[in-house]
Amino acid sequence: MKRRIDDGRLRVATLNVWGTRGRWPERRSVLRAEFARLDADLISLQETIVAPERHTGAIVDQVREFLGPGYRLVHSSTRESDGQGITIASRWPVGQVAELDLHVTARTHDFACTALLVEVLVPEPIGRVWMVNHFPDYQVDHEHERTLQALVVGRAVEDALTERPGHVVLAGDLDAEPQADSIRFLTGHHAVEGTSVCYRDAWRSTHAAAVHPDGDTFSPDNPNCADWDWPYRRIDYVLVRCGAHGGPTLRITTCVRTFDEPQTTISDHYGLVADLALPTARRQVS
Repeated sequence: MKRRIDDGRLRVATLNVWGTRGRWPERRSVLRAEFARLDADLISLQETIVAPERHTGAIVDQVREFLGPGYRLVHSSTRESDGQGITIASRWPVGQVAELDLHVTARTHDFACTALLVEVLVPEPIGRVWMVNHFPDYQVDHEHERTLQALVVGRAVEDALTERPGHVVLAGDLDAEPQADSIRFLTGHHAVEGTSVCYRDAWRSTHAAAVHPDGDTFSPDNPNCADWDWPYRRIDYVLVRCGAHGGPTLRITTCVRTFDEPQTTISDHYGLVADLALPTARRQVS
């Protein structure tokens, strides 16, 4: 069967896995089945566990348990005491890998905030994709830190592109709504310390309403959500970097919420999956 990539198409998914909380064996089965169904090419995962097993010392790789052998995994080295961190999964070989230090102020010392910048060697016709898993501070009063952390990521991506040009997809749990300074910076609406970048928000690109209610990914409607009125609701994103002309270098064709049905809600976050494609040339108007 012809794969998406042969037609210049790519599928990206993101989910905060929520570690091994709750009834992990049952949750693992749902994760395994749903990710097999989604059949994503690139996956950005947060709150994943990589740690020695308490009794044997063997390394427990939570992501490998539910994704199986079909993906190459890149795990962050920055992790909580229980082994919780972030992971990127790719169907294709990876090249350069950078882990970014997001400890930008004294207030970030007690959380394993980090970002992975991974060069994915996607076959033609798409070619190189820089996949970014950005996991900033979560505290409600740390938007200052999240904005500085977004700046670190934005600058690192631009530096990487000067040596190895390609597409850029940033996906993850960004812990901020679209009107926050950190998201406004990433989407080209706000400059920070003389720097500006521009990424297209996949959800906003594919939904007519500016803020669609179904775009909420951290909601009190979720039975796993311990917070009765967390002030931020749409906090998980798939973002595609824009080029010099025409918007994102990969056209966003769909973006839908995942892991949000009664039988698939296995985290305190809902996930997202987006389909991307090479842009089609538009006829120039004379």
